[in-house]
Amino acid sequence: MGSDGKEVATQILPYIRVYKDGSVERLADSPIVPPSASDPETGVSSKDIIVSQNPPISARIYLPKHLVNQHQHPKVPILVYFHGGGFCFESAFSFAETKFMNRLACLANAVLISIEYRLAPEHSLPIAYEDCWAALQWVVSHANGDCDSDKEPWISTHVDSDRLYIGGDSAGANLAHNILLRAGSEDLNNGVKIKGAFLTHPYFWGSKPVGSEMKDVEEREKSAMYTMWHFVYPEAPGGVDNPMMNPVAPEAPSLAGLGCSRLLVSVAGKDLLRDRVIMYYNAVKESGWKGELELVDVEGEDHAFHILVYESENAEKLIKRLASFLV
Repeated sequence: MGSDGKEVATQILPYIRVYKDGSVERLADSPIVPPSASDPETGVSSKDIIVSQNPPISARIYLPKHLVNQHQHPKVPILVYFHGGGFCFESAFSFAETKFMNRLACLANAVLISIEYRLAPEHSLPIAYEDCWAALQWVVSHANGDCDSDKEPWISTHVDSDRLYIGGDSAGANLAHNILLRAGSEDLNNGVKIKGAFLTHPYFWGSKPVGSEMKDVEEREKSAMYTMWHFVYPEAPGGVDNPMMNPVAPEAPSLAGLGCSRLLVSVAGKDLLRDRVIMYYNAVKESGWKGELELVDVEGEDHAFHILVYESENAEKLIKRLASFLV
């Protein structure tokens, strides 16, 4: 039974609970907050926009203070960002994500757009991958210079499409990785290329243990990394060794095909995913990929600390590093 007496169908604690009547309780969500004409801490402006009616995709877009009310319009980079949350909780409109994005937009002096993709279990994977690809295509559609009614003026006016970046944390970094692979084999609108991407504590997993991961099969199959993937993508061919979750699986496409020229991978010392992400970094390095690759390893911190423990000194340092990447 849940806290309100309803029968529980399935749950992954402390993140999410699904009831037999079909309702979903997201236990780990940060509160939803409105956008701001001027964030008190950073001066960054934000607003919520519709990316697509069908499929239904929305976003929160951020404009640095120095670009607001300027008569001249200097062109700046744009970051298309995918939030974390195991593909089934959190939101581009949450307090934690908005706090992080305001800080990042301020430090990077870039336009940021955080995509509100659809979540499992109501919308099982691969829907989130398709939503994020569609949102990216919408962003780069602005590069033709037209001022159509469906275009977002903050993008049309302020963005240098030659400086397109994507990024994400946790499940969002998994989304970004898979978008990079797709961009390596499919064209983006208007011939735009992704200049760079950052993957912060990406949610990757697999059936075989790596490094310090638990070795016992039963223990692995009870872990949140395993159960979450089966929960959000129950039809995934190969389970946790599906290439979307395990980018070094035998059937996975070559990492030499990542569709960007710069890649920044971040890990945290206490994160259970750390060793697997370092393996991913090394696999990219050994794949023959021609881009500029960098690893940031922060000791003593846990998964997504830069968002969840945002007041810490290490969080501030990592956000500054991510901002300096967006050039």
